[in-house]
Amino acid sequence: MKVAEKVENRIIKMKEGTTFKYQELSISKTEYPAATKAIERLIKKGLITRASTGIFYKPKQTAFGKLKPKEEELLKPYLFENNKRIAYITGTLLYNRMKLTTQVPKNIKLAARDKRIVTKIGNIQVRSVKSYVDVTNDNYYLMELLDVLKDFKTIPDNNKLQTINFMLQSLKKLATNEREKLIKIVIKYPPRVRAILGALLSKLSPKEQFVELANSINPLSTFEFGITQEQLSTIENWNIR
Repeated sequence: MKVAEKVENRIIKMKEGTTFKYQELSISKTEYPAATKAIERLIKKGLITRASTGIFYKPKQTAFGKLKPKEEELLKPYLFENNKRIAYITGTLLYNRMKLTTQVPKNIKLAARDKRIVTKIGNIQVRSVKSYVDVTNDNYYLMELLDVLKDFKTIPDNNKLQTINFMLQSLKKLATNEREKLIKIVIKYPPRVRAILGALLSKLSPKEQFVELANSINPLSTFEFGITQEQLSTIENWNIR
């Protein structure tokens, strides 16, 4: 079978709204030049669209025309590598999705441990920031929560009490082993993040000491969050103001 036929058959079998790279076309590296020409022909035919350099998608056909995939799907090639998660969405887009801010960002941040990501999707600039630990499917949602605490003071139009209540509810839903994993991860984060997490966990479980967290923080340090005991009653024990 010719490379062009192989590429087209592979794409025809894809679901509408799917994003893909050359690596997902089941072709060898020697077939890339022919695949590139085939891709260009399929773009002209309207079967696929280029999302960014080396990233394409199969648009969904509707009565109103062709629809682009959702943001998450367009970002998928940067979030996963060989079907393993290597990055996650952070920054204002994450906090908007959590309903902690009404602002919609012009730029998107992806957190990754060792992967440097700089690209554009349409008019949106995508860039990476370094994550504190390796990103996996088993921990990225925990790092999303820790990023809320890390960026607590800089989340656009942040309602502090709303964010505190959001975090308390999110932490309350975690299983015991997930909380243990969260504490191991937060040790890699700045002391202020450990302190505010300690205050939140102490609020949820007043009888626990959270010794590992407490011992990781200089007892002489104070952390400015601009919150009061009325908003979070345990902040005094963690030197938070």
